[in-house]
Amino acid sequence: MSAVQVDVKYVAHLARLALTPEEEQKFGEQLGHILEHIEKLKELDVTNVEPTAHAAPRVNVTRPDEVRPSLPHEDALRNAPAQANGLFMVPKIVE
Repeated sequence: MSAVQVDVKYVAHLARLALTPEEEQKFGEQLGHILEHIEKLKELDVTNVEPTAHAAPRVNVTRPDEVRPSLPHEDALRNAPAQANGLFMVPKIVE
C-alpha cells in the first residue's frame, strides 16, 4: 500500500465517504498527479512575487447602497395573518 492510497482512505474517512477500491485507485492516481504538479511549482523562483490571497484582484461587485422607495407600510402589512400597532405579530418561540 503506497502513501497516496493511505491518504485517500484517510481523507475519505474524514469526509465520511465510502469509496470502492476502484475509486480509491482512481483518486489515488489523481492525487499523485496533483502532488507531482505541486512539486514542480516548488521549483519556481517567487522571491519577487508579493503574496496574495487571490490570483486576480477582487473588487466588490455589489450595487451601491442608495436610498430608494420601498414597499409602502400598508402594502407590507396587507396579508399579515396578525398585526398590531402597525407591526407583524408572530408566535412566541422562547419560553
